[in-house]
Amino acid sequence: MNDRNTLDAAEAASAECGCAPSPTEQRAFSKPGISRRGALSIGVLSVVALSAFGVSSGVSAAYAASYPSWDDVQAAKQNEAAAAAEVTRIEGLIQALTQKVAETQAAAKLASDEFYAAQQAYFAAIAEADTLQAKADEQSAIAVESARKAGQVAAQLYRNGGDDTSLELFFAGSADNADELLARLGTMDKLLEYNQSVYDDAVAARNSAQSLSDQAVVARNERDRLQKVAEEKMQAAQQAADAAKAALEEQSTYLATMQAQLAALKDTTATTVAGYQAGVEAEAQARREREAAEAAANAGGNSGGGGTPGTGGWVRPHGGERSSGYGPRSQQCNSNGCSSSWHYGIDLANGCGAAIYAAYSGTVDAAFYNGGYGNYVRIQHGYGVATGYAHIKPGGFAVSNGDWVEAGQVIAYAGNTGGSFGCHLHFEVYIDGRYTNPADFMADRNIWI
Repeated sequence: MNDRNTLDAAEAASAECGCAPSPTEQRAFSKPGISRRGALSIGVLSVVALSAFGVSSGVSAAYAASYPSWDDVQAAKQNEAAAAAEVTRIEGLIQALTQKVAETQAAAKLASDEFYAAQQAYFAAIAEADTLQAKADEQSAIAVESARKAGQVAAQLYRNGGDDTSLELFFAGSADNADELLARLGTMDKLLEYNQSVYDDAVAARNSAQSLSDQAVVARNERDRLQKVAEEKMQAAQQAADAAKAALEEQSTYLATMQAQLAALKDTTATTVAGYQAGVEAEAQARREREAAEAAANAGGNSGGGGTPGTGGWVRPHGGERSSGYGPRSQQCNSNGCSSSWHYGIDLANGCGAAIYAAYSGTVDAAFYNGGYGNYVRIQHGYGVATGYAHIKPGGFAVSNGDWVEAGQVIAYAGNTGGSFGCHLHFEVYIDGRYTNPADFMADRNIWI
């Protein structure tokens, strides 16, 4: 396929959504061994994702170039001019790959920080709206109680033989609510004479309740707006993370090979091209063995009940003991920033690299670095329920965006990324996007964290 046809194919793939990789492409990016055609498409799509964050690329043409094969290198070595030209081309490709990784990672970091800020702003807005509504409810209860006391005074006056006409009017019908009761009480001269303070308290509480209710409505509207902003930022962050991941995988797939090809082209001894190719393949095999050994070591970290089933299909997301609970806490800071004064989740500490399990089956809709949360996974379980898993170790993702996971499946490994002060899992539960106490939620399912 020539370069023109390759670009046409990549543009057609990008046009599925007009702005970023489709879900199908995203899943393809996560698979090892990217084909040449796949790498070309990734290059074009990455440029699209970068542009969404204002990151321009001066090497987009190089991104779309094809990579040399060992046959190309062998043929080029037969001619000094051809070898020099191939060296220049490979050096340009290596530079382009390096720049592409740097640019996509910078864009992913920017998008991640924006999502984290938006998510925390949304969480703060939830608290503000809830606080105002609680205060309004409290004042409303005071108004009702004060009106009840005022009514008791009126009844006592009536039983004592009061002859005020307003008393008779007061008892002529029933009052359906505190406002109606207060309106009637306001016409009673004797009540105002003997119990002015009770009536004044009731009126003040009613007015305060109304004012606070109005403020709570405004706060809820702002909360809902911020929720939409946070979700948009989350999707943008995921797209940017996917582009960065694809660029890194592309580099991992081709960089070592091109470096070896470069060395082979510059080698004027009798060493064969096949020898360099064999060296690359041996290193790739050694890397696979190291990764397998690391995965096996991680899988062993499951003390303390991680993955233990409760009821209804739910399982404990991590082993170990609770190291920090849900609710207010003192703020701590490190080089990655400061923790919030309200802890939105539960921390479970089971050691660095210990397995993290999906608490319930569902679809992964976030798997990327998320500001103070560090490496972060979110799973949508349906019926408005989702769970979040934070501070995952570098390279500790076992799932990708769009994956379906089963309850108890290993999704990641515990680490110390983000605003963390030691390896642990920070576990959150969301209901319709709102945070809730994970300990209470899981206890209802016979799981104790």
